Amino acid sequence: MNTERFKKFTILHSNDIHGDFLAEAGGQEGNLIGGLALVSGYLNKVREEEKNVLYLIAGDMLQGAMIDSEYKGASTMEIMNYLAPDVVTLGNHELDYGLPHLLFLEKIANFPIVNANLYIKKYHKRLMQPYIILNVDGFDILCIGIITESVISSLKMDSDISSFVGLEDAAAEVSKICNAYKDDDIDLTILLTHIGFESDKELAAILDPACGVDMIIGGHSHTILEQPEAVNGILIAQAGTGTDQIGRFDIVVDDDTNSIVEWKWKLIPVDNHLAKPDAELQKFIDSFQEVVDRKYNTLICRFARKLRHPRREEETSLGNLFADIFAESAGLSVAFVGSGSIRGTELGPLVTLGDLYRIFPYDDSMSKFTVTGVQLRQIFSHIMHPENRTGEGECYQVNRGIQAVYNEARRSLDSLTLNGEPVTDNEYYTIALQGFHYKNSEKNMGITNSELMALADSHVVTTSMRDVVEEYLRSHHNISNQAEGRLVYK
Repeated sequence: MNTERFKKFTILHSNDIHGDFLAEAGGQEGNLIGGLALVSGYLNKVREEEKNVLYLIAGDMLQGAMIDSEYKGASTMEIMNYLAPDVVTLGNHELDYGLPHLLFLEKIANFPIVNANLYIKKYHKRLMQPYIILNVDGFDILCIGIITESVISSLKMDSDISSFVGLEDAAAEVSKICNAYKDDDIDLTILLTHIGFESDKELAAILDPACGVDMIIGGHSHTILEQPEAVNGILIAQAGTGTDQIGRFDIVVDDDTNSIVEWKWKLIPVDNHLAKPDAELQKFIDSFQEVVDRKYNTLICRFARKLRHPRREEETSLGNLFADIFAESAGLSVAFVGSGSIRGTELGPLVTLGDLYRIFPYDDSMSKFTVTGVQLRQIFSHIMHPENRTGEGECYQVNRGIQAVYNEARRSLDSLTLNGEPVTDNEYYTIALQGFHYKNSEKNMGITNSELMALADSHVVTTSMRDVVEEYLRSHHNISNQAEGRLVYK
């Protein structure tokens, strides 16, 4: 093989790390799974073994851990500096602490954060560095960052920022950048996206082959793959969520054709058999953890058993608890609690203040609205339809007394009852939504803000949902919620 014409590259990639900094025990005694110290140890090992190594992160480094939320992401950026990623793109959760704070976090990062399609409206200027060209062993690698509709929900809070949100518009942005740098003899073009695996495939299908995109490294839908998908000549990969695994491409690039001529990919489990943990990084993470533990390691209640939230697309025992708390505290017909706002898979039986903050990190407001039975059925029909449950939609947990039965074959809501009585067209019902979900009600719930406000004035039932949960848990013990058939799919 002509070593000047053909070059081998190893591309390691993560996405949706969500503050999964610490290893956990798993399997046989003494076996550790995940954690950034082990990831860093593996990165160090591969960087020593291979000549041309890139580490890429496809968004959502932030949220999911007390270490992150206590320091509003600054701790995460410092920790990620230890890993020294070559390129990172924005995920929707990078905006959770607000736009000004995101720009502050970018300054902390010692690595480039790219995004091509977020704009400052008034000046029609891109918010972030749109791309970066890395020269690796004489080959030029173009990395472009893309985020679409998933981030617009967060941006509703900031009227100064807009995005080209559609896939067609994203494809046009990619084309614009690729056309501008085609003369630079780009050898490899990688899109770093945070739009979900299904949207990645749609984007790949509409990209002009003349753009020369070779690979999409994606995130947002937390997809676990057996092997990458190939669409329109573009390889598409994703690495689940957290740090229990890392994606690895070993590719050969042809300098004459600017294309990948050989490749293999593996989703590699991260455990203590993979590499020696990075002791310095572990020490640094522990320094943050000690501060968090001192502040938040106080017991607030004990459940009768562990409550779980394994998948946000389905009713869960933990989701039922949160919905019950809000419905009871505000006297509601239905409390809609965003499944994605519950940032963990289990809680209890012992519950500390830190556990609560970790599992329910978004301290949002909640407001009460009045709707008709027709509108309530419309909402349930929207949130329960199959396209909304692909990992890229917005799903909800609801309170005791509600039973919604959805017919998958007919793609329609068979029945909706409240306390055993059918929801009727002209009756009025009180519902409550988190501030985030009200701002995005048309997209996420199939009902507009004006429709929600039409029958009666809304009012804020709490400015801090987390305070409501904390107060409830402190005075209720041996809680034993179950998934009991509130949301039924036939």
